[in-house]
Amino acid sequence: AAPGPGHEEFRPRIVPYYRDPNKPYKKVLRTRYIQTELGFHERLFVAVLTSKATLNTLAVAVNKTVAHHFPRLLYFTGLRGAKVPHGMVLVAHGDERPIWLMYQTVRYIHQHFGSDYDWFYIMQDDTYAQAEQVKALVTHLSINQDVYLGRAEEFIGGDEQARYCHGGFGYLISRSLLLKLHPHLDSCRNEILSVRPDEWLGRCIIDFLGIPCVSQLQGQHYHTYELAKNTEPEKEEEEEFQAALAVHPVSDMTLMYRLHKHFSRIQLDRTYQEIQDLQMQIRNLTALTPAGEAGLTWPVGINGPFLPKSRFEVISWDYFTEQHLFSCPDGSPKCELSGASKADVSEIIESALEQLNSRYQPLLRFSKRQLLNGYRRFDPTRGMEYTLDLLLEAVTQKGHSHILAKRVSLVRPLSKVEIIPMPYVTEATQVQLVLPLTVQDLDFVGNFLDMFAMNTLDTHDNALLTLLFIYHPYDAQRVSQVDVFAGVKAMVGDLEKRYAEVKIPWISVKTEVPSQVKLMDIVSKKHPVDTLFFLASVWTEINMEFLNRCRMNTISNWQVFFPVHFQEFNPALVYRGEQTASSGTDFLRDGHFDRHSFAEACFYNSDYMTARTKLAADILDRDEVLESMELFDVFLHYSGLHLFRAVEPGLVQKYALRSCNPRLSEELYHRCVLSNLEGLASRSHLAMALFEQEQANST
Repeated sequence: AAPGPGHEEFRPRIVPYYRDPNKPYKKVLRTRYIQTELGFHERLFVAVLTSKATLNTLAVAVNKTVAHHFPRLLYFTGLRGAKVPHGMVLVAHGDERPIWLMYQTVRYIHQHFGSDYDWFYIMQDDTYAQAEQVKALVTHLSINQDVYLGRAEEFIGGDEQARYCHGGFGYLISRSLLLKLHPHLDSCRNEILSVRPDEWLGRCIIDFLGIPCVSQLQGQHYHTYELAKNTEPEKEEEEEFQAALAVHPVSDMTLMYRLHKHFSRIQLDRTYQEIQDLQMQIRNLTALTPAGEAGLTWPVGINGPFLPKSRFEVISWDYFTEQHLFSCPDGSPKCELSGASKADVSEIIESALEQLNSRYQPLLRFSKRQLLNGYRRFDPTRGMEYTLDLLLEAVTQKGHSHILAKRVSLVRPLSKVEIIPMPYVTEATQVQLVLPLTVQDLDFVGNFLDMFAMNTLDTHDNALLTLLFIYHPYDAQRVSQVDVFAGVKAMVGDLEKRYAEVKIPWISVKTEVPSQVKLMDIVSKKHPVDTLFFLASVWTEINMEFLNRCRMNTISNWQVFFPVHFQEFNPALVYRGEQTASSGTDFLRDGHFDRHSFAEACFYNSDYMTARTKLAADILDRDEVLESMELFDVFLHYSGLHLFRAVEPGLVQKYALRSCNPRLSEELYHRCVLSNLEGLASRSHLAMALFEQEQANST
């Protein structure tokens, strides 16, 4: 059928590539994201009009109730120099006249966001809008039409056919209409006289574009509800109120919160009802499948438990009681249940009792006496699973009570996955490598410098190196006679001769306890605040792949990166005289990711300085505390940044027995010893070595 009037027929066509041979070839710059290249826009932008009198009341209430549901929301006011409440983005135009505020707001939206969004929703701060309903509305509307959607009102003494959208109930404007309206805004400001800003905007759109406000479009209705004075939202049962996208007028903050609670409950009840309907449909359809009812998973509609293919894939259960957890993050066998884990257990027990009572009441009413046993595990395919052995008291309708033990199973399913917005970073940032060296590291420095020269200097990677010579006090006194680092300095001199443009500075430090924090204090003061540091170890083999990940995973004032390097096992135990595997595809086979090591770190100097300042205020002059801390602890407790800790296959270290300094704290020394022990070989390799040794001893 031929397309109707006002509709376009879109057909894909191939645009042939043609390059003028008379013009020099110029490389085409591709955008970083395909969304940018294809011209995709964000869905919805929300503008909230506020004033001096309501900025710290109603506007704050809007921000706390619905702002986090919208992808982008800005507040507009005519007040200049206003103190902005926390968590709000405010645009001040400097003139509180209503028409001027509307004019400047529409101009600002077009100038800054007109090319980025498809829909623009303008509302007042005395409006309660159901954010999820508004977002659902725009997904059902075509972006190719000029849309002016809201609560249509008649102009006073005007044409009956013309309607404007009442500003108190919010209104929706499409991007195409905004682009057409922008050239006429100045004319509207000079020619149209009106007291109300919503009437002024409606008259502007009608006079210059001929588009009136409508309350329904493309089968979608813009439902609104006008609140009467002294309204009790909890007692409102009208269907019009229940279906409203926007409610107006909201007189105070308390009423805004009550409305939000009421509509959230309505939305929650609808969601639960939809879940029940879907579960019933799944049950009915499952009976018709080849597996029959046996193929029905529990809970209905949730993925079944993960089925391991070998014993290495079995997901273990963590045992807990109401007071203790028997699988602790630090590896200890028992620790106190606290924080989020305690809240999680309490909520699960309450949920179990609620479900039992809802199922058996009014015949039986259950109350908890004691949690006998608790088990939980995280299944990546479905969520957190719980098994509880509860000691319950069951009371009948006649008042008779009985003590019984009952086992219940619960699942906290994985909900909607959200993409966390991250700041934009590039791979062109210069990386400053920092390499601390002690006397015990001298045998490995040569290999480090060779790899650095081959993978960064030869490839002209944007990376610099600073060496940190850590002298023992005894060696420092004899440095004029015998310099223990003389050989390393000679290697550095050879590199600087080979690469004329390269300078590798070094810093000498005298200490018995080479604390990471004390060493970084020295290095930090000698570099600009915007320096990206990579704290390396002498066993690290630098390569471009990892340096790029260091750049991408480290974000100033947002995130620091602590990679987990891959540690190769002792070849004497793994191969026992056999030829080592040199295949490039199996280079991660004979080793493990060393989770006990925090020697490598990527972070910005500004972030370190901020965290270090907070640490100094906390410990005052007790510098001995620094000997028990690593950089990871500083960022974890004093930065407030995201700590990205992940395995890094680009950091592969050859086997070497680390020297553990007994002067460090007990925890750091213990962690170093564990790293050495677990880095010897796998269990199977150690078992074979013991077996061969016992056979040799028996013969």
